[in-house]
Parts: sequence; structure tokens; C-alpha cells
Amino acid sequence: MLKSHEPSHHSQSLRVSYQDDFFVFVLLEKWVFQRSISTAKHSVRREMEGERKNVEKSKTEALSVETGGSKIQAAHQYVQASAHTTDHDSWGQVGLLLVTSFNCGYILSFSNLMLVPLGWLWGVISLILMAIITSYANWLLAGFHIIDGHRFIRYRDLMGFVFGRKMYYVTWVLQYLTLVLGNMGFILLGGRALKEINSDFSNSPMRLQEFIVITGAVYFIFAFMVPTMSAMRSWLGASTILTSIYIVILFTILAKDGKNNPKRDYKIHGSEADKVLNAFGAIAAILVCNTSGLLPEIQSTLRKPAIKNMRKALYLQYSIGLAIYYGVSLVGYWAYGSSVSEYLPKELSGPKWAKVLTNATVFLQSIISQHMFCAPIHEALDTRFLKLDESMYSKHNFKRLFALRALLFSTNTLITTMFPFMGDFVNLFGSFALFPLTFVFPSMIFLKVKGKTAKVGEKAWHWVNIVIFSLLAIATTVAALRLIINNARVYHFFANT
Repeated sequence: MLKSHEPSHHSQSLRVSYQDDFFVFVLLEKWVFQRSISTAKHSVRREMEGERKNVEKSKTEALSVETGGSKIQAAHQYVQASAHTTDHDSWGQVGLLLVTSFNCGYILSFSNLMLVPLGWLWGVISLILMAIITSYANWLLAGFHIIDGHRFIRYRDLMGFVFGRKMYYVTWVLQYLTLVLGNMGFILLGGRALKEINSDFSNSPMRLQEFIVITGAVYFIFAFMVPTMSAMRSWLGASTILTSIYIVILFTILAKDGKNNPKRDYKIHGSEADKVLNAFGAIAAILVCNTSGLLPEIQSTLRKPAIKNMRKALYLQYSIGLAIYYGVSLVGYWAYGSSVSEYLPKELSGPKWAKVLTNATVFLQSIISQHMFCAPIHEALDTRFLKLDESMYSKHNFKRLFALRALLFSTNTLITTMFPFMGDFVNLFGSFALFPLTFVFPSMIFLKVKGKTAKVGEKAWHWVNIVIFSLLAIATTVAALRLIINNARVYHFFANT
């Protein structure tokens, strides 16, 4: 009988040991493989994170807190996040905004500031030439809103992208000097309108400073309730109605007063030096009535195609808008001659209700129109201090928005009460800042961006613009400073003009 050969206990243990060793080896190999995969994943993830951070240094997300955080990609280190709405408005809305804002109460001083120092001949020539050149300069600047696929929602961002950080800050300073001085002029304008109303009903009217404070407070409330330029949409209808009311009243009374005033004097008075310097001041005032120095900021609110739509809005401003503010200026000068007041409603013969209604509508319209010229300041402050991932009126942003608006308008109101010289405001910010912002910088951008492909004639044209308007900026600034010095001698701090 054959014996069955069953494996011994030793051989079984050895086989189990071999199996266990093999199993452990497989597990170990699997663990090493998984570990290497995990390490590789972490390495790739770290590399991707590093690349993402590098990209974010040159690309920032603009969060519109009004629309709940809609994201807008912007490429360049100078392009920062914005707390205000962009890429939203129609060209018709922006065009109406330009027409009504440029036909604000400022036009009531233009007969005196633009035409009295120049007279009929040079006055009309200057008006025509400045309108043509200014409209062209703004048309040119609108074309640089997008460069290499990047959209620039601020003037300083555009200049920083093309010329570097130094020009970013130069543009920033010029713009904000323009806007702050312009806002002070608006506050003074509103105070003047309220004082005229008070004078019609009282034999002992209140001081101008009291009305300036009231105006500053009202502007603050409106800026707090309507925080951005796009948010003005609901108010443009009211602004149009108010503008139409005082324009119709003005033309009617001016035509009547002009017919009843046959002995009008159109002579340019003063010494030869005074005439020359006042003429430069008048040129600065003409520039002020035609441009703002914040076209990229206005253009940023437009929906695509932003360049085409901005140029449509400019056509509206330099046709209908220009016809109105030039018309008021020319008719006012025709009616009263060189004696026309710095604030036109002072000259109106009446009736009393018409004068009161004119001043009331001017004041109410200025509340709306001043907001466009101050919006870039609000945008900069809001972007810096508000939380962009929260709504504009969240608990945190509500407090800061209130404080920011209060700080700005209280400061501007205080300075305006100290220096209530309207002509100075207009001439100074028109000369010092608007000449480079309107004429010099767009030509510089053209030469930098398109200089290699531009024709010789085009290059020469823009170099001529740079030289001539730089010299004009210097000359008009000297004239404006001289006017401030003269008024400082005549008036004192907190003068009741």
C-alpha cells in the first residue's frame, strides 16, 4: 500500500511565510506607489498654486458690489478692483448724462468768464475752435479705452499701463485736483442760487456761507443715496426736466432784456496786461464748459462696444449739449454786454416768480449734475475702504460709505465757505489740469501706442498738440493764479459775496 505524501508541518509553515512575505511586499510596493503619486500631486498642486498667485499679481478681479459681485477680469498691475458698476449702461443714458451735466448751473457764469475778456470776434472764434479741438481730443481718447484687449476703466490706469507708475500718479493728482475744485465750484453755485431766492423774499438775507453749508449737506445726502454714476439713471429724467425749465426761462427773459437794453457795451476793459491774462483765463473757461477730464471713468459704465458707444454719446454732447450751453453764453453776453454778472440770474429783470423758479431749478439740477463730476472720487474711496464682496449698503459698508461721503463734502464745504470766488474755481482747474488731461495726454498715448505705424503727418500733428497745449496750460495757470491773488486782496476769508 502506498503512503500518502502529505506536506509536513515545517513545509506548510515555510509556504505560509513565503506567502506572507509576498503579501507584505505587495502592500509595501502599493504604499510606495501611492505615496509617490500623492507626492507628485502635491508638487503639481504647489506649482499650480504658485502659477495662480503669479497670475493674480497681474490680473485682479473687479467686484461690482451693486450687482452682488459680478466678476470682471482686468489685466495689468495698475488695474485694480472697482466698487462701482462697469459695462452696464447704454450710450443713450450716458449721452443724456453728458448733456444735462454739462448744462448745469455753471453755464450761468460763462457769459462773464468766456466772452467778456475776449469780445465778440475772438470770443466766437475761440468757442468754435475749442469745440472742434475738444470734441476731437475726446473722440481720440475714447479709442484708447481698450488696448491689447485690456479695458481701462480709469484714466490713471490707462496712463500707468502706457507710461509707467510715475504717469499713473501724475494723472491721479491732476484728475483729483480737477474734480475736487470742480465740486467746490458746484457747492458755491448751489449756495449762490439759494441766496438769490432768499434775497427775493427777505430784506435782510442770510449770509452766503449759510447757504453753502446747506448745499454741501444736500449734496452729501444725494451722494450717499445715489452712490455711483450708473445709479444716476433714475434721476436723469428729473435732471432733463429741470434743465429744460431754466433754459427756457433764461432764453425768454434774456431776449426781452436784450431788446430793452439798446446801450450795451461790448468793449474789453483794463490794461493791456490785464486783457492778455484775462483772455487766457477765458480760454480756460471755454475748455471747462466743453470737457471734464474723466472720460475713461464715464466710458467705463458703458456696455460693449464701449468705444463705439462712447463716441455716440460724445456726438450727443457736442451737438445738442453744446448748442444749449453756447447758446446761453452768447445770448447772455448779447443781452448785457461786458457788464454781465458772474452769476447770470442776478441780471434778469423778472418777473419775480421767473427768477425764483430759475434759481430753484438750477439748485435742484446741480444736486444731480455735480454727482457725475465727483463720482471718480467716490469710486476711489469706495474701492479702497468698502468690502467688495458685500453689498453697497451692508452693515459694514453702510457705516463706511456714510463716513466717506461726510468727510469729502464737509471738507469741500468748509474750503468753499472760506474762498467763495466762482471764477477762480473755473479758471484754475480748467488751466492747470484740463489742458494736459484733454489735449496733451491723448496725443502722448497716440505716439506711444501707434507711433511706429502712424504717418509722419499724424506724428507731427500730435507733437504740435503736445507743445501748444502745454504752453497754454502754463499761461492759463498763471492767469488763474493772478486772479486768485487779486480776489484775495479784494475779499477776505468767509466773504459774503
